[in-house]
Amino acid sequence: MVVNNGASASTSTEELASFANELADEARKVILPYWRQPIEVESKMEHDRPIAESPVTIADQRAEIAIRKLIEERYPKHGIYGEEYGQVRTDAEYVWVLDPIDGTKSFITGKPLFGTLIACLKNGEPIIGVIDQCVLDERWVGVVGSGTTFNGNPITTAGCSELKESMMYATTPHMFHEGEESDKFKQMCNAVKRPLYGADCYAYAIVASGFGADVVVEADLGLYDYCALVPVVEGAGGVMSDWCGRRLTLGNHEASKGRVIACANEGLHKEAMAILGKSWSRPNVVSKIMKDGIWYLAVGIGIGIVLAKPKK
Repeated sequence: MVVNNGASASTSTEELASFANELADEARKVILPYWRQPIEVESKMEHDRPIAESPVTIADQRAEIAIRKLIEERYPKHGIYGEEYGQVRTDAEYVWVLDPIDGTKSFITGKPLFGTLIACLKNGEPIIGVIDQCVLDERWVGVVGSGTTFNGNPITTAGCSELKESMMYATTPHMFHEGEESDKFKQMCNAVKRPLYGADCYAYAIVASGFGADVVVEADLGLYDYCALVPVVEGAGGVMSDWCGRRLTLGNHEASKGRVIACANEGLHKEAMAILGKSWSRPNVVSKIMKDGIWYLAVGIGIGIVLAKPKK
């Protein structure tokens, strides 16, 4: 077994990309035997999310265990950030971000639109991303500086030139918090030619491939839901950011709040940001002071008028 201490001087991007493929191969071995077989499904409850319940299976858990084991053996100083088993050493130069089955609801209902997501971050920035669909034998690999491949062949995005002609995906319309978040998504639905649902990570893969999807808009995503997608989409010529235009990084995750947009080209992204990036209706300190001041002034004037009335 080869063990690398994780030092950047001895770790090339090519080496890490090759290892990411090894991890995806290992995940396939674990997941495929459970495909369309009777399987126990547990529910994870997170009541602060738009959809509180999310399923998890033994396939998710065992796949992440297998991937984590390989990382610990090969790169013991690298960090790991996984959906099922948490985080270790996230301040390391290199951090692996893992979602063993993105789209568990598709997996447990026999729909082959789930995927294994594997990302490698360097100093918090995604530099390698893998989307692996083991049932269809499809794999997208994005590497910063080297582009994106689909089953080993280079790909580029296509995409229309205007938002009104675009096909937009989201996993579900129920993933947006009520209020401004859902309102902005509705505006996006009205701006595009056709909103479509139900593809999870696969939607980003088909945008990267130029297969006809142009835009993906989602919210309430975990870091493990999107880090692997960034190098895949951007390496193919697309654009990814949060709804305010920020880079999708480990350091920006809290500020981004899981709100993600992917576009086939810069023009579509610019149009979409005009909708999603509008100032959010949260009053800043100055506006709050002004609002409160106007209220107190009105109360004061009212009291003054009452007191100024001559007594009968």
